[in-house]
Amino acid sequence: MKHSEEKGKLKLLLEILFISARLGLTSFGGPIAHLGYFHEEYVRKRKWMDERSYSDLVALCQFLPGPASSQVGIGIGVMRGGVPGGILAFIGFTLPSVLALIILALFLQGSSMEGAGWIQGLKIVAVAIVAHAILGMAPKLTPDLKRKSIALFALIITLLWQTAFIQVGVILLAGLIGYIVYKNHADNEKADFIFPISPKLGVICLSLFFGLLVFLPILREMTALNWIAMFDSFYRSGSLVFGGGHVVLPLLEREFVPTGWMDEASFLAGYGATQAVPGPLFTFAAYIGAVISGWKGGLVATVAIFLPAFLLILGALPFWNQIRSNQKMKGALMGVNAAVVGILISAFYHPIWTSAILEPIDFAFAAILFSMLVYFKLPPWIIVVTGALGGTFISML
Repeated sequence: MKHSEEKGKLKLLLEILFISARLGLTSFGGPIAHLGYFHEEYVRKRKWMDERSYSDLVALCQFLPGPASSQVGIGIGVMRGGVPGGILAFIGFTLPSVLALIILALFLQGSSMEGAGWIQGLKIVAVAIVAHAILGMAPKLTPDLKRKSIALFALIITLLWQTAFIQVGVILLAGLIGYIVYKNHADNEKADFIFPISPKLGVICLSLFFGLLVFLPILREMTALNWIAMFDSFYRSGSLVFGGGHVVLPLLEREFVPTGWMDEASFLAGYGATQAVPGPLFTFAAYIGAVISGWKGGLVATVAIFLPAFLLILGALPFWNQIRSNQKMKGALMGVNAAVVGILISAFYHPIWTSAILEPIDFAFAAILFSMLVYFKLPPWIIVVTGALGGTFISML
């Protein structure tokens, strides 16, 4: 009996690794698009979690600093297979782009990939994926006029003032509005979800997160070792960034170019390459680390920049049910979820739409990809391959 249970658990963990790796190989378009891919794979297709749990998890990760899409993926892995499931979900989703960027750092420094037709095709894929996600999530998260109004407010503010601090402020304000408006809202939906993580482990992870944030700069000054300095720079960047991967890129530029760790040309080549590979944009750290200290530096940089995200999501998940089952906090989450819809639509316009739909033929191609995904119900990897090939063809016209 015990042997069959272990075999079943191993099969479950391998399934998590396989599916997350496939997403890591095909999820182009940045953090907002990743949420669309996750929604399609984990909620619509596999039913690993319901719409309510997914939207609440997205809301939680929007509150936390770090790469929101990666934290959502880790959270889903944890809920499915415990801490090992979270680790494997992270490895599967992250490793493909880490390896690609380390290889690019070692062999393609100084080259530019900005004008490649297949990259433009992948940007158009992101348009179809995110549009599908918004159409799936919006009716459930904004079913009444009040929540539609919150979403509209979030859309307008984040579209007109595009900074990470504005986005965090909008989320907090939406939570406050939801808390006030919906504190007595009757909700019969079952909110409980079983987490294979103890509150004790959650407290340890949160303590470790803050401890490293304070201790690493001190250790950096005491030792003057390059490896410690590099780990501290990446850990701090991963800890203090709100707004996802697009925000961390300029932050890393300020951290490593003016200080002489790398030159501007190498940084810009990696910046372009990072936009072209699938998976989280935080893996740009792997490129920078590899430029500075080879493949070992790439791996150290990856661990350092993602470690805060991992500690925060493991620290927050054990207390999630208590938060979301509290009637007043449910109201706050309803407000945040509505704001997330507005932020998704804002990000759908800029940078996704504005960087992808440049000509009428781009819009026509996006409509074809959207139809393939929504109406013909083809798997996302086929959409990605079609997008890359179609983008290459369009660039030759």
